[in-house]
Amino acid sequence: MARYIFVTGGVVSSLGKGLSSASLAYLLQSRGYKVRIRKLDPYLNVDPGTMSPFQHGEVFVTDDGAETDLDLGHYERFSGISAKKSDNITTGRIYNDVLKKERQGKYLGKTVQVIPHITNRIKEFIEHDVSKEDFVICEIGGTVGDIESLPFLEAIRQFSNESGKKNSLFIHLTLVPYMKASDEIKTKPTQHSVKELRSIGIQPDIIICRSERPIPLDQRTKISLFCNVSINDVIETVDVKTIYEAPISFNKEKLDERVLKFFKIKTKKKVNLQPWKKITHLVLNTKNKVNIAIIGKYVELKDAYKSLDEALTHGGIANKLKVNLVRIESDYLKTAEIKKKLNKVSGILIPGGFGKRGAEGKIAAINYARKYKIPFLGICFGMQMAVIEFARNELNIKNATSSEFDSSKASVVGLMSEWIKNGKIMKGTDKDLGGTMRLGSYEAKLLKNSLINKIYKSTKINERHRHRYEVNINFKEEFEKKGMIFSGLSPDNKLPEIIELKEHPWFIGVQFHPEFKSRPLSPHPLFSSFIKAAKINSNK
Repeated sequence: MARYIFVTGGVVSSLGKGLSSASLAYLLQSRGYKVRIRKLDPYLNVDPGTMSPFQHGEVFVTDDGAETDLDLGHYERFSGISAKKSDNITTGRIYNDVLKKERQGKYLGKTVQVIPHITNRIKEFIEHDVSKEDFVICEIGGTVGDIESLPFLEAIRQFSNESGKKNSLFIHLTLVPYMKASDEIKTKPTQHSVKELRSIGIQPDIIICRSERPIPLDQRTKISLFCNVSINDVIETVDVKTIYEAPISFNKEKLDERVLKFFKIKTKKKVNLQPWKKITHLVLNTKNKVNIAIIGKYVELKDAYKSLDEALTHGGIANKLKVNLVRIESDYLKTAEIKKKLNKVSGILIPGGFGKRGAEGKIAAINYARKYKIPFLGICFGMQMAVIEFARNELNIKNATSSEFDSSKASVVGLMSEWIKNGKIMKGTDKDLGGTMRLGSYEAKLLKNSLINKIYKSTKINERHRHRYEVNINFKEEFEKKGMIFSGLSPDNKLPEIIELKEHPWFIGVQFHPEFKSRPLSPHPLFSSFIKAAKINSNK
């Protein structure tokens, strides 16, 4: 039978619940246990798919086509377990499900209320699709005290009572701030946060204390006393230099041991931390570096390209290099400034995105990469911009564009009309923006002896997609005559998946998002190859 671990947060948001949950998952896995991680988000959006990156950061996409919270990326990268649609839910989806049932008369005329109908739906989600897992870790989004998260907290309180307290564990993550003026660590915010949690019927079993410096024993003792937990269950997590230290740090604090002791489980085997120690050493001590330019609309926002940033780091790990990211806002990138801004970078990357804003800056940067033989990687929208640039300057289609911007001009990129998913024909639309894109994992076939074929060492791949516009296959012959190779296609030959340039050392555009499948212990081959090419370029 599965044991359930509920992770809540207090004091402030963005403390690292996702990273803590992912680290714990790895530690338990390393001991031989099967683990599942889930995220419950309290916002009213059905999913984050239509939310601005400024609001929510990146949208992470699963193999089965769910648009989810970015924390699921942490879960996958640390645990190695591919997330599913059933691993992320929002208040919006919960209410949507309940109201749909009410309209269908499934509540037999009863008054529909938060308790029991909403809380019951949350509990259904928690234990749905659980089979042979030893542990299910459920992270509750938001901060204790927020009105939005109250139904979730009430649901996990009920769940614990119903499943038996010996089968459910509560971990509460809080901030223990350091006051520079008085040179003191302050425990009061943690005390108040736990008090808030206890007032709704939840007593945390373990408290993880986030701090910028070590917490003295007397302060940990105070937290233990006022928060009603054992001193051994007050876990310190001091800010680390790289997130890859997190599993090491939590193991040092015996978090995994305390979890197993709570459930009265004897340890199967010791944790193997050597892979993480190796990665941490490389990240912190590698002196050789390579400069990679990321050109996009949200580059200054830390979480907007979270998976991409991590995938580039993984590419650096594979090449024993530190990847220095040069973030350039495409909105303000003028053609006259391009050489000055890009002359010290060894590789250029255009990430995914939507909309016309900043597109011309990206196109100009791609022209520079192509002209000066700089390693280039275009992802999703980045591939589309590479095609537009080539059409304008090599095919002499001066008004080449995407129908996303202007349907009256030559659309070398257009709205997908249809595609196959699980044997069914899916129709494209630009009306309803939520969940109508080509989402999830799709197969592509690769051209033999192409650069992409050599990188993947395969003629078939499966990668994750998130887009509703596609390169127009009708221009394929014209492009290939001029040296742009369509080296990856959908199995039915209708959708271009990958382009590369014949007369360029490393120039690749992909319609999918390879960053979602890259992991620190298993870097994605595309990023490994890209960073290797950038390294070669930097040595010229």
